[in-house]
Amino acid sequence: MSVASRAHERGVALITAVLIVALGTMLAVEVAYRGFLDQRRSGTMFAHDQALEIAFGAEAWAADFLKRDLQNSKTDHLGEIWARPLPPLPIDGGGTVEGRLEDLQGRFNLNNLVKADGTVDEEVQKQLERLLDALEIEPQWASTIADWIDQDTQPGFPDGAEDTVYTGRNPPHLTANMPVTRASELLSLPDFGPERYARLKPFVTALPVGSKLNVCTAPGPVLDALSEGVREFGVNPEDLAKRRTDACFPSLEDLRGALGDEEYNKVRNSLTESSNYFRATAWVTIGTTQFTLYSLLARGGGGGVRPVLRSFGSE
Repeated sequence: MSVASRAHERGVALITAVLIVALGTMLAVEVAYRGFLDQRRSGTMFAHDQALEIAFGAEAWAADFLKRDLQNSKTDHLGEIWARPLPPLPIDGGGTVEGRLEDLQGRFNLNNLVKADGTVDEEVQKQLERLLDALEIEPQWASTIADWIDQDTQPGFPDGAEDTVYTGRNPPHLTANMPVTRASELLSLPDFGPERYARLKPFVTALPVGSKLNVCTAPGPVLDALSEGVREFGVNPEDLAKRRTDACFPSLEDLRGALGDEEYNKVRNSLTESSNYFRATAWVTIGTTQFTLYSLLARGGGGGVRPVLRSFGSE
């Protein structure tokens, strides 16, 4: 065999050896990478399961707060212990949990737009129109929202919207024609959009039809919307918050004075100074895992508290 041939063979063998080493290195890296992903995935799933159980514990803690609150007070206002946010607390094994309770009966209940027989309550619709106007949102959306909830398929005049509007959208769908379960259903309205929803969101909720408004916790714009021309509570939110630090304000009597007897008597049966529906929010952080639990809690007259609706990650 010539010197050139032997050199050629050595060159081929060297290249083959390099390729084998490279291939082995690639396989080793792939195995190590997949092992790392599996380990990371297992750790994340374990942290998620742990966070879920901790969030349920925070929910039970909130329920206990509400139960004890009913034993100590017949009113629910923002100066009580339940209204104070839970600061970040350390948990075993690392991480934190924090939370808060919100009185959902301090918000305008969208489902009250419809009476028990499924027809639109025009007085409540006018309240929503005034609330929308105070928030610089077109008042005509009140008619569209009412049509989304009422049981008939006839659009309200002149700004209603029923199936004929929604079936022409992409993707096409029908109106709910029933009480909503979440205020976020407003995003299903044609062209309502996230900007309007973000402005309205802190002031509205979705509770059973007939749920009363707690005047002790309702924001100023919601209180002012109860009657035409009233702008006493929404003008200075800082003053309203200050007057609520240790007592119910306005009380039902305070509200009577602000509205006058005639207007007050129109809405009296829809008002209260106590609440049965609260939302508990728990945030759990374990390492890089963050978990949020939203719970709608219903408190009965005997003090028992039960979760009615839960959602994870988003309201």
